[in-house]
Amino acid sequence: MRHVIALDVGGTGMKAALVGADGALLHQARRATGRERGPDAVVEGILDFAADLRAYGAEHLGEPAAAAGLAVPGIVDEPAGIAAYSANLGWRDVPLRDLLAARLGGVPVALGHDVRTGGLAEGRIGAGQGADRFLFVPLGTGIAGAIGIAGRVEAGAHGFAGEIGHIVVRPGGTPCPCGQIGCLERYASAAAVSEAWAAVTGDGEADAADCAKAVESGDPNAVRVWQNAIDALADGLVTALTLLDPRTLIIGGGLAEAGETLFTPLRDAVRRRVTFQKTPAIVPAALGDTAGCLGAGLLAWDLLHTTDRTEVTP
Repeated sequence: MRHVIALDVGGTGMKAALVGADGALLHQARRATGRERGPDAVVEGILDFAADLRAYGAEHLGEPAAAAGLAVPGIVDEPAGIAAYSANLGWRDVPLRDLLAARLGGVPVALGHDVRTGGLAEGRIGAGQGADRFLFVPLGTGIAGAIGIAGRVEAGAHGFAGEIGHIVVRPGGTPCPCGQIGCLERYASAAAVSEAWAAVTGDGEADAADCAKAVESGDPNAVRVWQNAIDALADGLVTALTLLDPRTLIIGGGLAEAGETLFTPLRDAVRRRVTFQKTPAIVPAALGDTAGCLGAGLLAWDLLHTTDRTEVTP
């Protein structure tokens, strides 16, 4: 059975699958990333994982994988196939595409940025299915974005497209590790809400999920913390939709798990801010933490289809 390898590398864990031509997940596996062992060991762990997946496919599906897709965090030079930088994993300028292709016997390999890859999956087979223009914004430890255009995700001239978390929404506000002051992710990420709620409660273990539950129970301090985050997020999103005019705005990540506790006030806050702009549909992500892996599979199949067309062109 023809299939591809899909691998999504995170700061703590790796998710992988063997994906059929119809998108079916034929085999799934997870491993620890092992970043505590250093960047070289992480790279070797990725290559070993992929090799084991290839062997599994050869044994159980009748043939080895025809291609592979790999999604990684940080700065990614997708055309060159290089993982340029990751603060979490500690690597710089790693030629992951070529290394993985060599380990897998020379099959085509696609390398993608984790958020853009997750956005690709949400756009094609998730919450953005059928939308010709979408913006995918996961609210996690930070805030990133993926700009979907006609079935693909825009990387930008230098690989930085979609970095909505570093739109300045509060000039003169909280310093951001990126070097700017008042970035969106310092106010509206799950990490920012957790930090603000922990400060209010005096409980260092309190997090954004606890804040959301307190909002639902009517705690005025929680409502204040939550609304501050909603207001900052709406400011950033309206800036993005003014520039990009998406048809659908997909919100994912840990903060989106609050459901309508997030989405109802967020939709209201965005509507209050728009003037001439068209308000997009604002919807929750559909694929959860499988989006990156599914997107990596799509990258691999896209690459394979391109290769197939090239081979039959006279």
